[in-house]
Parts: sequence; structure tokens; C-alpha cells
Amino acid sequence: MSLEALWSNKLRSALTMLGVIIGIGSVISITSIGQGIQKSTEESIRSLGTDVLQVIAGQAESEGISQGSVTTLTWEDAQAIAQQAPSAMVVSAYLQRNAQVVYGENNTSTTVYGTDLAHPDARNTYPAQGRFFTEEELENSASVAVIAPTVQANLFSPDVDPIGKKIRIQGEIYDVIGIMEAKGSQGPQDRDDAAYIPLTTMSARMIGNNSLMGVSVNGIYVKGGDESQLEAVKFQLENILRLRHDIAQPEDDDFRIINQADILETLNTVLGLLTTLIVAIAGISLVVGGIGIANIMLVSVVERTREIGIRKALGATERTILSQFLTESIVISLAGGSIGITLGVVITFVSATAFKFPFIVSSSAVFAGFGLSTAVGLVAGVIPARNASRLDPIVALRSE
Repeated sequence: MSLEALWSNKLRSALTMLGVIIGIGSVISITSIGQGIQKSTEESIRSLGTDVLQVIAGQAESEGISQGSVTTLTWEDAQAIAQQAPSAMVVSAYLQRNAQVVYGENNTSTTVYGTDLAHPDARNTYPAQGRFFTEEELENSASVAVIAPTVQANLFSPDVDPIGKKIRIQGEIYDVIGIMEAKGSQGPQDRDDAAYIPLTTMSARMIGNNSLMGVSVNGIYVKGGDESQLEAVKFQLENILRLRHDIAQPEDDDFRIINQADILETLNTVLGLLTTLIVAIAGISLVVGGIGIANIMLVSVVERTREIGIRKALGATERTILSQFLTESIVISLAGGSIGITLGVVITFVSATAFKFPFIVSSSAVFAGFGLSTAVGLVAGVIPARNASRLDPIVALRSE
């Protein structure tokens, strides 16, 4: 009888379910999309190594006055770390600038890195085609370049092999000797939108030696054996650099050390909090859906007062009437919840396919969806069902 009553008012039943569909669909899709993005970001960071410390250059100061763009972090610092820090497995210095790269009539703005030979090991990024530059090319400031896939796609058509071609970086001609493997995006940053040239070449031709103590660099990557050794590596780095830069406590360091593992942990925490917040906001629509169900059920009780009176006159108990209307409420809510879960999964799949992150359906969100839809049906249907079950049959039969 409950199903027949709902089917006879299909449009009203569908509109009643809409609030639950939107609420459950939002919770499922947002939770699953959040987990997919979190997983994608985590994989991207881990692919570059979470056992890596990044030393960032600060500014030189003289009697508390900043000396402009002159930095005190140098390639010689990196070489000293490689020799003196026992826990440092790989050490790589780098320079970084945005520059225009041109091939024929095509050009693109990208990030150009001046690196040493250890960069592929330090960043866990190796050439997929061709090769990286050699020690001889580094020492001689050779005009060679290794480009990443996004730069390749922007400069060369698919049928052209970039290896051996000549490109211009800030007007200087470079021979392309390799194509780096794809690493994807890390948050908003495209790791594949980059070009790599020897550190000595970049220092001499693009920037100039602007350090007080040697070849200026923007930063140094230091790779430990694993994440558990990073604190030991950090301690050694701080001591070596403070000695080389004549920094005594309580003076401030002219460098910063960033832990990739800490970045990953912080990012996961922030994404988790954002997902929870948005899910909580989406859950408000469930409240609206519950109110809609309660409202429609109250209207239904009023419309069917004579039916209730006839049933009670023929012997229907209060419990039977209560069960009928409560069942209608729960069926509406569960049907809406099922459609909402399906909708949430579809939205998640489409989003994962379009934006290329892992397709993950949160099982906890699915179970929570069923539980919430059942709870909404129970809560929203209790008062209307109780009102129906307590109607006086004589009064009910007299109603118009």
C-alpha cells in the first residue's frame, strides 16, 4: 500500500526525493573527488622523492641591510655538503629562471633550470629519450639542453623528433640532447613544463656570477637514505652552512631548509580539512531534504484522512497506520539516497577522467549515504506517521 501510494503520486514523490538526491550525491562526489585529488598530489610528490631536503637561498645582509639580489648560497656550498655530510646520499645545486624558449616559429614560456649532474638522482627524474648532459659539458659550459614533455609538445609537432634539433633560450642557441620523463602536476605546478641546461652555462650566460663567494645558486637538493634519516641530514646541513657562512647563534640563518615529507603531510592535512568542510556544507542539503519529506508526508496525511478513518474503522491498529506512513517516508529517502549515491559515483568518474586524477569511491561515504538517507526518512516520517496513527476514526470519516 505504501508503494502504491507513492507510485500514484510520482511527480510529488520525485520532487520529495530531490533534496536527498542532491545531499547524498554531493557528499559522495565531494568526498571521493577530494580523496582522488589528495592521492594524485601525494603520488606526484612521492614520485619526486620524500627523502629529499631542499635548501633555499636567503639574502646576504650587511649590518642588517639587505644586499639586493645577492645570495650567499653557492655551488661550492653544495660541493662542501656532498663531501662533509655523511648522511647526504645525493647533493644537487640548481639555478632557476623563467625564460622564453623558441624553435622555428613556435615559442613557449617555461622554467629553465641550470643543474649539475646529480639532478636526475636528486629529483628522481630521468631522460625518457636521449641523455642528460655529461661532466665535460658541465665543465665547458656547453650549449646543450634537456626539455620536459610539456615544452616538447609546445615547440614540436608529434611527428618531429626533438633530439638533435636546435632551440633558442633567451636568444642563445642550444642543442636538444634529451627529453625528460613525464612527472605530471604537483598542485598548480606542471612539473613537465621545464628545460634543463648545465649550471655553469646558465650562470655564465643567463645570470652572471652574482655571489660574494662563488657560483650563485637558488637552492640545493639533498637526498638522504630514507625519510627516517632526514633529521640527521638537516642537522648536518645546518652546521656545515653556518660554519661556511660564519653564522653564530643567535644570528638568523641566510638559508631555509624545506622537508618534502613535511610538505606532503601539511598538504594532506589541508586537503582533508577542506574536504570535511565542503562535505559539512553539502550535508545542509540533507537537512533541507528531510524537511521536504516531512512536509510532503504531513500533506499526505491530511489528504488521506478519510482513507485512514476507513482503515481504522475496519480494524487497522495504530501500529499498522504508523508503519504504513513511516514506510513511505523511508522508501522515499532510501530511493533518493540510492539515486544520490549513483549520481555521486558518476560525477566522481567524470571528474577523474576529465582532470586525470585517480578514480576513488569512498566506501565510508557510501555507507554514510545509506545511513543518512535511512535516518532522514525515519526522522522526517515519525511525526506525520504518528499523527496519522492517532487520528480518531469517526472524526477522520467525517473529514472532507
